[in-house]
Amino acid sequence: MKTTLDIDDTLITQAKTLAAQQRTSLTRLIEEGLVLRLRAQQKRPRTKGLLPVYQGKGGLAAGVDGSSNKSMLEIAGDA
Repeated sequence: MKTTLDIDDTLITQAKTLAAQQRTSLTRLIEEGLVLRLRAQQKRPRTKGLLPVYQGKGGLAAGVDGSSNKSMLEIAGDA
């Protein structure tokens, strides 16, 4: 598939030089880079969006409002 990319001039110059040194095409060099990046992405564990949830017993002391910073600071002795 043909596509048009807007690539930094310095980067494309370096890529063309590397492709010439390796006796390959710029297209092949870009394809190899994309394959490596996509493989690395697939190997990462998918933890984004997952937050640890406390499953234990207990909770706030009686009379403490968890939605109030002032209440939390008072019970901690910092108010």
